[in-house]
Amino acid sequence: MNPTPGRSRPSPFSRLGTRTRVAAIVAGLAAASVLLSGCLSAMIPDASPRPTSSKAADVDGVPADLLPFYEQELAWTDCDGFDCTTVTAPLDWTDPSKGEIELSVIRSRAEGGGEPIGSLLTNPGGPGASGVGLIRDSVSFAVSDPVRQRFDVIGFDPRGVGESTAVTCFDPGAMDAYLFDIPQAARGTDAWKDELLARHQEFGEACEANSDGILPYITTDNAARDMDLLRAVLGDKELNYLGYSYGTFLGATYAKLFPEKVGRLVLDGAIDPSIPGLDVGITQGIGFESALRAYMADCLTDDECPFRGTVDEAMADLGTLLASVDRDPIRNGDGRMLGADSLMTAIVAALYSQDSWGYLTTALSDVLEGNADVAFQLADFYYNRQDGAYLDNQTEAFRAYNCMDYPVDATEEEQAAAEALLAAEAPTVAPYWSGPDPCEVWPYPATGVRERITADGAAPIVVVGTTNDPATPYEWSVSLAEQLSSGVLVTRVGEGHTGYNKGNACVDSAVETYLLDGTPPEDGLRCE
Repeated sequence: MNPTPGRSRPSPFSRLGTRTRVAAIVAGLAAASVLLSGCLSAMIPDASPRPTSSKAADVDGVPADLLPFYEQELAWTDCDGFDCTTVTAPLDWTDPSKGEIELSVIRSRAEGGGEPIGSLLTNPGGPGASGVGLIRDSVSFAVSDPVRQRFDVIGFDPRGVGESTAVTCFDPGAMDAYLFDIPQAARGTDAWKDELLARHQEFGEACEANSDGILPYITTDNAARDMDLLRAVLGDKELNYLGYSYGTFLGATYAKLFPEKVGRLVLDGAIDPSIPGLDVGITQGIGFESALRAYMADCLTDDECPFRGTVDEAMADLGTLLASVDRDPIRNGDGRMLGADSLMTAIVAALYSQDSWGYLTTALSDVLEGNADVAFQLADFYYNRQDGAYLDNQTEAFRAYNCMDYPVDATEEEQAAAEALLAAEAPTVAPYWSGPDPCEVWPYPATGVRERITADGAAPIVVVGTTNDPATPYEWSVSLAEQLSSGVLVTRVGEGHTGYNKGNACVDSAVETYLLDGTPPEDGLRCE
């Protein structure tokens, strides 16, 4: 069993560990009704034509068999004030004759007037989060106003994701059963593991049956090559890029493959590409325990907090609550049962941003009174589920990418040692963090490798790390900045996932100066 990086889902339905959802969306909990009605719904584009890119495609050095892709002209249409288009890419970059896929792209034009610096591609993380949705629904959260003035900001759905050629698995009813049904066998038993593996196999078989043969090609390596295609057809000689969370792995992979094409890259909330999946999950589990303790310390200062005593005592009481709902789940109004796995998902969803801690307090207070409604609202928000429907395919795409990117290679001894470490360092989280690895029964073996990325010859690459980031722990940002030959580390001292455009003037100034002027900050800059 191996953990997976990225968005966190600490249930037996994930690999031991987490997956990262862009903090922009979670932070919106603090600004919107917890009902979250309609905030991520897609907008129907107007079909009126828009101008094609004003710059010729960059085809320098492109092999002849790829020229038809790199030479394609973009037909932009208006989509509620943005520009939208579709780019055709090879299904298999090593053999373009195998077929094609489509990539959905959105553009927020530079707002300052005059010639923009260029395009700034963005990725919100996941893997599986929609880059089109990020720009369409929350461009001002993704990118600050000064940067929007000078760049055409580009969002795109990577292959397998959202409005691009997408991975498709379960219908909403089957997905509900997969994510929320409580196993019949007792946690930790062989029967429990067999039951979950059977579910994982059913899920993988549905993905294979419904995804039209694309699963073997849903990899970060292919997605990075897609980014080079986007760069070229947009008319840019170099890639300017802002990647959050999993998007840092995508950006680092691009730098590995195309170091000479690196322009201004910002990697915020980094994943360490060199560590195996097992280590990823353990580190993230410990990171969420740390974030949970920080939340609890804050909660105890509030009269509304349902816990009392010291942080250690309150964490012990939370552990008791989790064990209680694991033993006796709470029925929600829609019939779903809240067990410990779904409650842990709700907790994790709120820990991505300190702004969401108040909702966690409400959820835990209600659960103590036998009410699961707010906890399920948080869990549904995590899965982008609304009124029984799933608004995107991030769960399917997440699984597809991670099962192809991360080899299943941990020995039983390594697994046992990892679980012992997790239990010692994260005693509240650990009981609900592990389970059989779904990638053991994925239809295809992983093709990715875990290795250091140096990107020799690349221009300066800025890596932003937050000291108590639970989803992508700070040590990963330190490691990636050290691996990259041109890496520059910026540290945000604080809570929550990712650091840029979150209200820290020091971080924002460093990133904006780099993106706008090309001047990287001093390596090791620490922003309190």
